[in-house]
Amino acid sequence: MLLRHTPTEVKERSALTINPAKTCQPVGAMYAALGVHKCLPHSHGSQGCCAYHRSALTRHYKDPVMATTSSFTEGASVFGGQANILEAIQNIFNLYNPEIVAVHTTCLSEVIGDDLTQILNKAKSDGKIPEGKFVIHANTPSFKGSHVTGYSAMVASFVQHFAETSGKKLKQINLIPSFIEPSDMSEIKHLAELMGVRYVMLPDTSDVVNGPMDGKFRMYPKGGTTLKQIKTMGDSVRSIGLGRTGSMAAAKLLDTKCKVPYDLLDLPIGIKATDAFVDALRVASGVSVPETLMVERGQYLDVMLDMNQYVSGKKVSLVGDPDTLIGMAAFCAENDMRVLHVVSGTAPGPKFERRIKELCGEDVKVKTGPQADMFYFHQLVKNERPDLIFGNTYCKYICRDEDIPHIRVGFPIYDRVGHSYFPVTGYRGGLRLLERVLDAVMDRQDRDAVEEKFELVM
Repeated sequence: MLLRHTPTEVKERSALTINPAKTCQPVGAMYAALGVHKCLPHSHGSQGCCAYHRSALTRHYKDPVMATTSSFTEGASVFGGQANILEAIQNIFNLYNPEIVAVHTTCLSEVIGDDLTQILNKAKSDGKIPEGKFVIHANTPSFKGSHVTGYSAMVASFVQHFAETSGKKLKQINLIPSFIEPSDMSEIKHLAELMGVRYVMLPDTSDVVNGPMDGKFRMYPKGGTTLKQIKTMGDSVRSIGLGRTGSMAAAKLLDTKCKVPYDLLDLPIGIKATDAFVDALRVASGVSVPETLMVERGQYLDVMLDMNQYVSGKKVSLVGDPDTLIGMAAFCAENDMRVLHVVSGTAPGPKFERRIKELCGEDVKVKTGPQADMFYFHQLVKNERPDLIFGNTYCKYICRDEDIPHIRVGFPIYDRVGHSYFPVTGYRGGLRLLERVLDAVMDRQDRDAVEEKFELVM
């Protein structure tokens, strides 16, 4: 699907989305549930919905994603899905023996008005949930929000159902990341571990959707936050939410439910945001920053200074999820790149636009919500041409038609590998991201160079 017929003239649209710059809430809810150990995501809707959600995650991570479904048919669509999910719960525990079943709703179950709280209470009273096992749910209709808000709702549901307080504080920190790659979750843990900080991360998809190939099938991989760890989150001394849109709901809930104060930070993408996260860990835990971490920072800073001449002044356009976009905008700004456009299909609220303008200046064009789609993004690119585009796989069509280098970042990425293994967060992730940008810039420089300018040395 080439987009050469996209018009340059931008017209306001109020009732039409063309190629949305997001996917649906259940995808995010399913991903969050995968980050809890021995938890099986369950889609309360049709088989087709569940197949799409699993397919989206499987294609992105190149790893099989396990989930179950209530398998709605025409009858369930008319009379409700209670009978379907009650039978499904019994089958799930008999066949797959998870510790937790995390149910997320779909358009269909939301439109017909299934009361999941009542249904799951009935499942428990009917003895369909074995002793010591749990079924939780989050309301995630696809006709509102995005995969980021679905992720946020499911993470908050885990906190609501399991976090508790014993009255005795533990010297540990809650780390609540937004919708990011398992590689980024590993990198955030790496920073905390280098500093000797005791933590609980919820969710944690590292070693789940990027696990090693050892020839064995595991229904429940070794990774993921354990139920025991989630229960202790109410006794932590502080929570740190990384990415406002994806983490705020769970962080605020821990505060209201268990009196755990919280900090909301940007995702640690780029040197300044990583510095802020490291400092928050230092203050909350009363530890010092080790020399090994300063070496990582220094190496990243060294490359930023050495290679600034190649990226300074480059114009960039960004499209994707709100929390990732703020991180990318910060990364671009501190490397002296000029951000022209920031577009997100998620509607994160007015604070998002203010934060982007703080980072990139008042001239940046920012648009969010249903009409902030890939069609609109393409129109912006046509009107004010960037040197680079940061975004997911769907940007490749625009980049091909407009002959602009593409930095793949965000969700989904279907046509490349590496995103689940190589982070963009932390000092090491920032260095890796800068390397990718420099490669793109220099590849284009080499491609377009005349013979006498085709140099061996930069």
